[in-house]
Amino acid sequence: MSDLLEDVEKLNARISDLEQRVYRLEHPAEAGEQFVSFMERLPAAETGARHATMEEASSFFPVVGKAMLGLAGAYLLRAVAESGLVSRPLVAAVAIAYAIAWLVWAARAKAIAGFARAVYAGASALILAPMMWELSLRFHVLSPELVAAVVGGYVLVAMLLAWKPNHASILWVTQAAGAVVALSLLVATHAILPFVATLLGMTVLSEYAEAYRRGHGTRLLVAAVTDVAVWLLIFIYSGPQSARTDYPALSMTALLLPASLLFLIHASCVVFETAVRRRSITIFETVQSILAFLLMISGVLYFGPPGAQTVLGLVCFVLAAACYIVMFVLFRRAPEHRNFYIFAAWSAALLLAGTLWALPAPWMATGLALASFAAIVLGVRMECIALDFHGVLYLIGAAVASGLLNYTLHALAGTLPGKPHWSIVVVAVCAVLCYAAGKEREGESWQHQILHFVPVLLAACAVAALGAQGVLRLIAMLLTPDVVHIAFARTLTVCTVAMILAFGGARWHRLEMTRIAYVAVIFEAAKLLYEDLWSGRMEFAAVSIFLFAVTLIGVPRLAHLGHKH
Repeated sequence: MSDLLEDVEKLNARISDLEQRVYRLEHPAEAGEQFVSFMERLPAAETGARHATMEEASSFFPVVGKAMLGLAGAYLLRAVAESGLVSRPLVAAVAIAYAIAWLVWAARAKAIAGFARAVYAGASALILAPMMWELSLRFHVLSPELVAAVVGGYVLVAMLLAWKPNHASILWVTQAAGAVVALSLLVATHAILPFVATLLGMTVLSEYAEAYRRGHGTRLLVAAVTDVAVWLLIFIYSGPQSARTDYPALSMTALLLPASLLFLIHASCVVFETAVRRRSITIFETVQSILAFLLMISGVLYFGPPGAQTVLGLVCFVLAAACYIVMFVLFRRAPEHRNFYIFAAWSAALLLAGTLWALPAPWMATGLALASFAAIVLGVRMECIALDFHGVLYLIGAAVASGLLNYTLHALAGTLPGKPHWSIVVVAVCAVLCYAAGKEREGESWQHQILHFVPVLLAACAVAALGAQGVLRLIAMLLTPDVVHIAFARTLTVCTVAMILAFGGARWHRLEMTRIAYVAVIFEAAKLLYEDLWSGRMEFAAVSIFLFAVTLIGVPRLAHLGHKH
């Protein structure tokens, strides 16, 4: 019975469907209205997207076809130039005008998503680049200087036409083409200076455009190519004369100017963006400024006159002073600290470089030692960790320049050195003063604690080395010092310094002094095993062991006094 009911329901549904179909056939006007209403209910965005896709697809082939016509015209110009029927300089002028005409067309194109602008700009670059190559290298119509001027003018016209925000594709294509053509012809023609000048001009244009947010990131490409070109200039002309016989001779000014201008351009842009516009320095600006400075230094060191190194050191002093002034006057109170840290790093590096090139080693050590003391004192007063770090860095540089580390090693463990140089004494005194001037802050991290650890370590090494020399001089007044006397003097000095450090750390609550005291104990243990016990005189070995035992007992007890207080 249930099966019969189901069959009846299916039959009724079938009959109803047939009746609806017959009705639609007999009333076609109503069916059309239903279709229209259905189409009106489709999402407007989906319909628009379909139309946009169809329009973009329909514009692709015509745009590419027009660009191919442009390339056909370029081949026609090349054939005319090769045939000699028309003056080749005239063909060159027509080719340049033809390439610029395609640039204008690219700027006026209004196709979807800038596709046409990119294609037309690419056609313009493909017209100009091969033509410049052949007119200069094959037909010898244009000199390298004229080709460099044409490439620079072409890039300038492209930037003027692509100044609008939505013309980034034109700028990228033309800047890339201009940079590649300039670098390629620089290598091929061996006329380096004209194309370096063109690339420097492109650098100025790209930086100017980026300052007004119209560069679209092209300065990265231009800067990279310009760096390579300047480096090639320095690399080629710094080699022997026999390796560059086919390169033109350049004066000292011509060799120094490109790298100097490159640094001046990027340094000016950094100052304008950070000091004038108060914007945060970017990673690109930081890296590129450093590269430009290194290229300038290389140029001066290779091609400068005999006194150029001293002048370079004085320039570094001036730049370091400028960086210090800018970082404290403009950037210290700024909400964003990146500029402060970058300029702080530059100021320290410039000061170290200035002392290296402008001062002899003893005066370099003295200057850095005094600078370290001044930096730490100012850092404590101004509560500036950056200056504390600079002070420690300068103190390390002073210790290396004076030979303090080498002197300490020989005085305490190696062949006995002679009379210490006066610069070592100055650095030792400054190390003691730097540690005394340093002020520990509550809740310091281990990185900040290192700023106190380094000065006391250098001070302890210097005092121990000078003390050992002093004890040996006293012994020499009574008898002729032997190996055992030297070992005893060293042991007495190291143990005494360890005890003084432990007492000072406990008395003034300076944890770094206590740590250095334990380092001295470890050093004395190694020295006892490798020097004192092998001296051959048991009485001196016994005295050394006694002093070491007293030190082992005394240092922990003295250090524990500080915990009680």
